[in-house]
Amino acid sequence: MTRFCRERRTARRLGAWTVAATAAAAVFAWDALPAHAFLARPALFAAIGSATKAPSGWLQLCAANADECKPLADQARDVTLTPELLEQLYRINKYVNDRVTWTSDAELYGKTERWAYPLDRGDCEDMVLLKRRLLVKTGWPQGALLITIVEERGQNRTRHAVLTVRSNRGEMILDNQTPEILFWYETNYRYLSRQSATDPNVWVSFGPEPAKPAVDVAVASSPSPLPLPPPLGIRP
Repeated sequence: MTRFCRERRTARRLGAWTVAATAAAAVFAWDALPAHAFLARPALFAAIGSATKAPSGWLQLCAANADECKPLADQARDVTLTPELLEQLYRINKYVNDRVTWTSDAELYGKTERWAYPLDRGDCEDMVLLKRRLLVKTGWPQGALLITIVEERGQNRTRHAVLTVRSNRGEMILDNQTPEILFWYETNYRYLSRQSATDPNVWVSFGPEPAKPAVDVAVASSPSPLPLPPPLGIRP
C-alpha cells in the first residue's frame, strides 16, 4: 500500500555494517540497563482529539471479516506493564518483522490499498494486523492494541501504520521499520489517527502534542534479541 507505507529502503541503503552496529549497540545497552530502566521512563499519554473517519482499508477488512472487528469483552482492560510483558512485545514485534517481507498492495493484489493478514509478504498495515492478532491470542486486551496512522516528518511526509500498545507506563509503538520498542514520544512521527480503546471501529484524531520529556539515549535503547520459540505456539 504505497499511500500508507514505505519499504525499509533506508536500512538497505545504509548497508549491512549499519545493521550490525545497531544490533551490537542494542545488545550492549540492554545488558547494561535492564527492562526496569525502560519501565522507569515518564508515563506520558498522547492527547486524543475528536472522532474521525476510519481508513478505507479497515472498512474493507471489516466488511469481509466482521468478526475481526467486533469489540471484545475485555476491550478496555488496562495492562500493567512488567519486564516479562515488555519482552513479549519485543519478541512478537521482531517475529513479525522478520517473518513478513515488505511488499506493496499493488504487487500483491493489483490495487493501491488492501488490509489483510499476511503470510510471508505484506505491507505495514498487514504487519500491524498480525502483531495485533498474535498479542490478543497471548492474552493482551484488544483495547490496548490500537492500529495507528502516522506521518513521517520532513519533506516526504509519507504515511505509515504502526501499532500503539497502551499500558500503565504509557503508550509504546511497534513498528515494522525497527525492532525497537519505543514510547510514542521517542519516534519521529506526527500522529494522525488511531482506533478508540473502547471500540475498534471508532477512530479518533490526535490533539496537540504535549511537551515531550527528555530521554537519556542509553536508557532509550532496545532490548537485545533473544531466541524465539516457534511463533509462540500461535498460528496467525
